[in-house]
Amino acid sequence: MLAAGTDWRHTRSITTPTVIVNGSHRACRVRCSQFPLHTCVLSIEKVVLSFAKSGGNAGANLHLGAVDSRMARAWPNCWWAVLAILSLDGLASYAADDASTKEPLIFTVASNATEGYVRYLRSAKHYDLTVTTLGMGKPWLGGNMKSVGGGYKINLLREALKPYRADKDRLVLFTDSYDVLFLAPWAKIQEKFASFEASIVFGAEGFCWPDESLKSAYPPLEGRGMRYLNSGLFMGYADKLYKLLKTPVKDAEDDQLYYTKAYLDEELRQELNIKLDHMATLFQNLNGVEEQVVLSLEPSEKEATLANSEYNTKPAIVHGNGPSKLTLNSYANYLAGAFVDGECQTVKEGRLTLSDVELPLVTMALFVEKPTPFLEEWFGTIAKLNYPADRLDVLVHSNVAYHAGTVKAFLDAQEGRYRSLKVIEHDGDFTETAARNFATKHCELRGCDYLFVVDSEGHLDDPNVLRALIEANRNVIAPVLTRPEKVWSNFWGALSGQGFYARSNDYMDIVGRKLLGLWNVPFVSIVYLVKRAVLPEVSYELQETDPDMALCWHFRSKGIFMHVINVEQYGHLIDTEYFDMTRTHPDFYQLFNNRHDWEQRYLAPGYKQQLEADFVPQQPCPDVYWFAIGSDRFCDDLREIVEAFGEWSDGSHSDKRLQGGYEAVPTRDIHMNQVGLEQLWLKLLQLYVRPLQEKVFIGYFHDPPRSLMNFVVRYRPDEQPSLRPHHDSSTYTINIALNTAGVDYEGGGCRFLRYNCSVTDTRKGWMLLHPGRLTHFHEGLLTTKGTRYIMISFVDP
Repeated sequence: MLAAGTDWRHTRSITTPTVIVNGSHRACRVRCSQFPLHTCVLSIEKVVLSFAKSGGNAGANLHLGAVDSRMARAWPNCWWAVLAILSLDGLASYAADDASTKEPLIFTVASNATEGYVRYLRSAKHYDLTVTTLGMGKPWLGGNMKSVGGGYKINLLREALKPYRADKDRLVLFTDSYDVLFLAPWAKIQEKFASFEASIVFGAEGFCWPDESLKSAYPPLEGRGMRYLNSGLFMGYADKLYKLLKTPVKDAEDDQLYYTKAYLDEELRQELNIKLDHMATLFQNLNGVEEQVVLSLEPSEKEATLANSEYNTKPAIVHGNGPSKLTLNSYANYLAGAFVDGECQTVKEGRLTLSDVELPLVTMALFVEKPTPFLEEWFGTIAKLNYPADRLDVLVHSNVAYHAGTVKAFLDAQEGRYRSLKVIEHDGDFTETAARNFATKHCELRGCDYLFVVDSEGHLDDPNVLRALIEANRNVIAPVLTRPEKVWSNFWGALSGQGFYARSNDYMDIVGRKLLGLWNVPFVSIVYLVKRAVLPEVSYELQETDPDMALCWHFRSKGIFMHVINVEQYGHLIDTEYFDMTRTHPDFYQLFNNRHDWEQRYLAPGYKQQLEADFVPQQPCPDVYWFAIGSDRFCDDLREIVEAFGEWSDGSHSDKRLQGGYEAVPTRDIHMNQVGLEQLWLKLLQLYVRPLQEKVFIGYFHDPPRSLMNFVVRYRPDEQPSLRPHHDSSTYTINIALNTAGVDYEGGGCRFLRYNCSVTDTRKGWMLLHPGRLTHFHEGLLTTKGTRYIMISFVDP
């Protein structure tokens, strides 16, 4: 700045300005007139000092007076006006810095401490922001916010601003709460606000709501951006905001319409210097622009933020207005410190510590609503839950007559164990919807603290799963369960526009457990825990909607969050789609659809140890190996399947089942293709026999194995007690004993003639594996009593 007292006697007169400081954004306008330079400098100093004393306040009109006309005319134009502006701008910055030391006011309105509100406060705390909540604990008077309403918020805010109505330098931020998140600290919020050079800034959106007819009244939009005002987020100076609220409004009238009309009043808009955040620099309203908004994580940052890819901006506050609340819920799983350095933080927050002294009362509602494979194992996981039985009220509803025996077996085994045990029979007058609603009421009547719903598709492999869900301390929470080796789960990460399943960007990472933690999701099913506090909101009824979708719709519509947790592997899902109850032992047919459970039931308990490098298999005869392959249940079920079919061959050389119709070495048998097990058996050879074969017959690989002859043989003294010496039409043969020597039959076995070596003490579920041709000429030894069953495959003929 030019110093006072500078000798201007040899200067020429210059063009001097009138400096008018207008607007809360400290903008300056300069009008030129003729004044002597030294007088101008002194005048400018007076202007600057006056401007500083005013605190850089809006509306100050500071005029430089006339100067001595005797000064020589010199220095054409207004070059020095730039210096004046720079001086004023510097002092404006000083004044702004001085104003920024005043504590900002952040207001919101909430009548109940919903989960959305708690999440909002958590984001504020993360950025060290202090929020004043208006209306908490008081009746909501703002009408039905599903349509128009919210004038109550205006009246609460007006009252809260009264003490500050003359405060020209205090910044005020107002936000909604249930569907809002802070994304930045105050310094960043203030910096972004200052960039608008406005007294009041509202967020913007792409929809003119609630009165679409006002579209044409909006001022033209210069450049790109969202054109219309949204009242969920705004910020400004206290005195200006109080003036904005001077017009009375009824509690049930619409707040957004109120602010829209104020903004469209051009005179008021200019007077209060109101602007909209068209490009989401400060405020991001999500509705209609979800595809523009992405999570952003810079390499140097530990936590994610939100970025608008359309405008290349990073807003400081986000609002899930209208139907975009589910999108906000999804983003909120990662924002405001929810994930830091790739680790979920919210899963560690607000947890309960359980004491075994007196655990919460839980009503466990078990539902068998569809034919379900491996139901016995499901009931087994229920019985093994690590939770005191005297704190569990158990309710069972079965809608499947086929499962009546399995349900009864569970009830009989658990009688007297639980605090209470009640069953709704499959033939009772209860639809699935009615049964699920009954469970909710039953829980309340029993004085429960939680309702724990478990459908028959959900196997709880972790006995501590119920404790884990209670400790997580959420209103509605489900363990992440998936079908093994598949991505089908018991939750949806997102919804389509029609309200059905849509895959979220993080779904695969959650089900694959690449990310571990807790997530807010729009849909849960099969296994979930519900707190007593929200039971009054539980309903499984919604027109033309299945009960699970109805339940989640009601939760979403009432702002009740549904969470899933995947910190541990809590269990898995069963595929019920191809369960054919018309078959004998239909679970046996489930290898393709439910391989994990099939293996648990039907593989020999010691099977997998045989695959270890240091395992040495038994060799009762040269190149004849003995392996455990099937469980007792495997043998029993397969034996009963073929006996139920009953169409045994007659043991003659004539066999219409074979191409050519001739069997050189006939037996009494039933082929796997006769009982619908051919493809399953070939898969069994590939998955479980081939690895054992490769272990002992080194250098022979054939994947998948081929086998045209897979059959169960029955030996009886009065039918066919033995089999003459023969070679098999195979590279190698497997021979599995399906019952127990010395118990179910006497005699029997296999003799290898070249080695004069017999295997007679066969073991149920164990497999003899030997070459079929040339070296291993063999015969079936005489069965003298009872019935002997073996399963034969000629592999790679």
